[in-house]
Amino acid sequence: MSTAILMDGAALERALTRMAHEIVEHNPEPDSLVFIGIRTHGAPLAQRLATKVGAILKCEFPVGELDISMHRDDLALRNAPPQVGPSNITFDLTNRAVVLVDDVLFTGRTIRAAMDEISDFGRPQRIQLASLIDRGHRELPIRPDYVGKNVPTAAGERVRVRLTEIDGEDEVVIER
Repeated sequence: MSTAILMDGAALERALTRMAHEIVEHNPEPDSLVFIGIRTHGAPLAQRLATKVGAILKCEFPVGELDISMHRDDLALRNAPPQVGPSNITFDLTNRAVVLVDDVLFTGRTIRAAMDEISDFGRPQRIQLASLIDRGHRELPIRPDYVGKNVPTAAGERVRVRLTEIDGEDEVVIER
């Protein structure tokens, strides 16, 4: 198996900074803005984006973490039951503008599951999707609003995001 680096730490930070500016541009009334990251790697990315947007607008935004394990549509196909953890959303989502954050967008099924889980916490005014990597191969009609990098891939390739908070370093690699 060969590995190629798609983004080093500096490129990852530049992408997040650009995404933060796009979020500010598309949310002229940021008072209702909240960030929710999909566990595992989406959660620290959501925190980073919220911090960057907060630095631009000179304010703080609520950040939550979503566990989608029980909303996945492949539970029956797995050999072992999923390890379910609690979602950590301590604020009401009703009439809020949610920026849903994930590391890699592939088929769209994770995002569908995340939207199902979000509905357990209220009815947002809107949900915007931020993904660090969009690798294509959609199976559902889901498209990100904010993308760090579009990476055309083959179905058999794997894109891995490594973040300092979890993996000790920032980089994005593709495994062939």
